[in-house]
Amino acid sequence: MIGVLQRVSDARVDIEGETIGKIGKGLLVYIAFERDDTEHQADHLLRRLFEYRVFPDATGKMNLSLKGVLGSLLLVPQFTLAADTRTGTRPSFSPAAPPPQGRLLYEYMINAARADYGNVACGKFGTDMKVVSTNDGPVTFILRTAQDRQ
Repeated sequence: MIGVLQRVSDARVDIEGETIGKIGKGLLVYIAFERDDTEHQADHLLRRLFEYRVFPDATGKMNLSLKGVLGSLLLVPQFTLAADTRTGTRPSFSPAAPPPQGRLLYEYMINAARADYGNVACGKFGTDMKVVSTNDGPVTFILRTAQDRQ
């Protein structure tokens, strides 16, 4: 599972001119699900997103988490992050989870995030979205979870 998080002042997701998700200060996170991902990885990534210290404290050091600043979370599915781009001039999407699996994991992640935190907005799986954001910093990180070894 891959998450690209951006610290934002504000962000929103529009579909056909209608805003379906909007946040103020917080994290915009693009999420890609890979073939072997499970709910375990979703839980692990969510914990990291809530606890990752990317917001400045009083001295300007990145010591505060999303929960620490009472920020908002905007989750946006983006399967293209799972592309294999190592060769050629066209990406291969074979590492990406099949759409039914990706949809289930995305819905699971939204529900888990809202149950744990509540201040969560989201995009819509499998839809052409327009994402508008003001990156604060800019601060952007890529988080990956390890595959289950069971």
